[in-house]
Amino acid sequence: MPPVTSTAPNTAAILRRVRQIEIRTQRMVTDAMVGAYHSVFKGQGMDFDEVREYTPGDDVRRIDWNVTAKMDRPFVKKFREERELTLMLLVDGSASGTFGSASVSKRELAAEIASVLAFSATRNNDKVGLGLFTDRMEKFVHPQKGRQHILRVIRDILCFTPAHRGTDLVQAVNYTNRLLRRRAIVVLISDFLHGPGSALPDPTAPRSVELFRALALTNRHHDLICVSLSDPRERELPAVGLLSIEDAESGQVVEINTNSSTVRQKYAAENRRRQDLFRRGLLQTGAGVLPLSTDQSYILPLRRFFEQRSRRR
Repeated sequence: MPPVTSTAPNTAAILRRVRQIEIRTQRMVTDAMVGAYHSVFKGQGMDFDEVREYTPGDDVRRIDWNVTAKMDRPFVKKFREERELTLMLLVDGSASGTFGSASVSKRELAAEIASVLAFSATRNNDKVGLGLFTDRMEKFVHPQKGRQHILRVIRDILCFTPAHRGTDLVQAVNYTNRLLRRRAIVVLISDFLHGPGSALPDPTAPRSVELFRALALTNRHHDLICVSLSDPRERELPAVGLLSIEDAESGQVVEINTNSSTVRQKYAAENRRRQDLFRRGLLQTGAGVLPLSTDQSYILPLRRFFEQRSRRR
C-alpha cells in the first residue's frame, strides 16, 4: 500500500471542510433520496394511534370492544407505522483510510457517505450514532437526533486521530452487536484491509471467515450494509519504475519494479481475484454491499443501491 500522507489540519480548516460536506451532501439529500431511504428502512412495527368510528369494509379484528360498549356503536383501532429508527455508522479509522490518490482520501469519502446517510436519517426523524474503530473501538457516539449532532458526527470522522494503526473488523462488529439492544440500521464503512499488503486479505483465511460469521450475526439482528471503499492505486500499479510501498497499518515496506508489465498484471489480477471472492463472502452474510472508489462519484451508485433494495423489498 502507498505510504500514508498524514496532515494535522487546524480547527478552522476542519470546520470549513465540515461545512463543505454539509452543503454538498444536503444537495444529495433530495426528496427522492429521503423517499428511497424511507422505503428501504422500515420501523419496528405498528403503534396504536387512535380510535375512529367503524365504517363498512374495516377489519372487524380491529374493533375496540371497550369503546364500542361505551359509545353503543362500533369503533375500530387505528395504527401507524412505528417510524423511529437508529442509524449506526461504523467507520474504519485505521491508517489505511488516510490514503487517496484521487481528489479525496478514503477517510474523506467515508465522511461524505456517512453525511448523506445521516442527513437522510435526520429528515426521517431517526437517531444517528457513530463508532470509530481501528483494532479496537476508539470512539463511540451514542445515537441522537438533530443537525448539530450530525455535524459533530462528520467532524469526528474528519478529525479522528487514531491511537492505533491496525484494523480489527471482527472486534468492532462484535462490540456493536453487544451494544445495540434494539434492531437498527448498521452501516459499516471500511476498505476492509485488515492484513499486511495492499490487497484485500485472503477471503478463505481464518480471520476473514470469522469476520463473515460476525457480519452474518449482525445482519440477523439488524439491517446491515457494508460500504467497501477503495482507491485505484490499490487495485493497479502505475509504471513508475522501482517503487517502495509501505503498508500504512503494519509499517512493512516492500520494493516493486513497476516497469515490469508482468508484475503489474499479477498485482492487478490478484487484487481482482480477492475483491471478487471477498465481495461474494460479504454477500453470503445477507448484508447489502456497496463498493465505492475515491476516483468516482458516489451519487449514482448510492441511489441505485437504494432503488435496488427498495424493489427487492
